[in-house]
Amino acid sequence: MAGQSGTDGFSDDERAAVKQRAEELRSTKGLKGAARLAKELEACLEAVDALEGVDRRVATELHRVVTEEAPHLAPKTWYGFPSYARDGEVVVFYQPAAKFGTRYGSVGFNESAALDDGPMWPTSFAVVDVDDAVRERLRELVRRAAPAPG
Repeated sequence: MAGQSGTDGFSDDERAAVKQRAEELRSTKGLKGAARLAKELEACLEAVDALEGVDRRVATELHRVVTEEAPHLAPKTWYGFPSYARDGEVVVFYQPAAKFGTRYGSVGFNESAALDDGPMWPTSFAVVDVDDAVRERLRELVRRAAPAPG
């Protein structure tokens, strides 16, 4: 069964994600500047294109939103997820439902995202479909998480 845990405590899906991350790192080793950015963009777009259904719609919309609202974030993959980074650190990513067989995909924000709001705030958002309200919420979150430099 795909999701079963092995003796190391990781599920088959989790082990596959770790292997995918290692391959991501190997694929850009030695690349610098524009060549590295181009390779990472290509990988991100391939990750989006490989998705189906709602996962693909959400990942496509997130890519569009980040491109428009935070063009200073660099597209890449992170554990196989389409993601967007500032200075090499992932700020926002999409974790597809299909990746781990979950009920919904989620848009997640890492520690470097500027979403702080008092003593507690959400960093992951379940997304089951894309509509105008979801598009606007994504835009708001990305603008807050990754304000333009300067």
